[in-house]
Amino acid sequence: MRRLLTDALQRSGFEVVAAVEDGDHALKACRELKPDVLTLDLAMPGLDGLGVLRGLREEASPIAVVVVSAFSPAHGARAVDALSEGAVDLVAKPAAGEALHSFLAELSEKVMLAASSRRTRPASSTLEAPRRASARPSRPRTVVIACSTGGPRALADLLPKLPSPLGAGSLIVQHMPPGFTSSLADRLDRASALTVREAASGDRLEPHTVLVAPGGQHLRIHSDRTTALDEEPAIGGLRPRADLTIGDAARIFGKDLLLVVLTGMGKDGLEGAHEVRRQGGRILAEAESSCTVYGMPRAIVEADLADGVHDLSNLPEAIAAEAGA
Repeated sequence: MRRLLTDALQRSGFEVVAAVEDGDHALKACRELKPDVLTLDLAMPGLDGLGVLRGLREEASPIAVVVVSAFSPAHGARAVDALSEGAVDLVAKPAAGEALHSFLAELSEKVMLAASSRRTRPASSTLEAPRRASARPSRPRTVVIACSTGGPRALADLLPKLPSPLGAGSLIVQHMPPGFTSSLADRLDRASALTVREAASGDRLEPHTVLVAPGGQHLRIHSDRTTALDEEPAIGGLRPRADLTIGDAARIFGKDLLLVVLTGMGKDGLEGAHEVRRQGGRILAEAESSCTVYGMPRAIVEADLADGVHDLSNLPEAIAAEAGA
């Protein structure tokens, strides 16, 4: 597998500075060679992948990590732990008999994305002060949080700092494959004052609860303010698609909606944000200074839709104020 990854990355134009067999050697190589990106297995002799991620975090290492390991929904907790411990993204090793082409293409794409995430970011943003000041809401707002690449790590930082109750209830749309969002919700629930769980059809939004859109299904909201799951085709390769959830929420809750767009690649959430603006709701975006990938928030800011742009460390206070906690 190491030889396969090395050959594939070199053919894609990357310089591979080392290929090592376990976690202890990986940390040593990172200290000595200071690569831009580390591809990392989770199951290794000695120090495992999670141990390497924690070691890099303790050393405040800027090296971006793409986990390349065997995954399944049954082992989703390990994947979510890796993302929450700082991995930029995940690539599943191909199973026996599976074609290598798509795996190698995904590997190259995600390593390139990880490398780009290390580009120097501004220490702060000139847009971090609220751009459209708002008085405390007259009644609690419903909160929708949309995120993608880097989202599990951002959520692991954000959710434990939010108060319970929070507004009129909250939803999270995080781009993840089927089977993994349940593990994400469980991890966030253990760390948060809010109750966090995977959404199901017929759920009602409650101030003490956060519902996470299940991977592989779109999360919709009915006019009676209950949730619904559907398996309509992916939109732009995404299911769940945040735009669908945000659009429903904007039309139902109007000015009583707060949209929060966190780190992520692409522009999912932009179409929904336009609807939030039309309906009089509020929009916050994560600042470039703390994003793993400044894609989704950038789209919101460049469209002049953000009422406030905040570093992740300042978002809990801003969300609580806007939601009416």
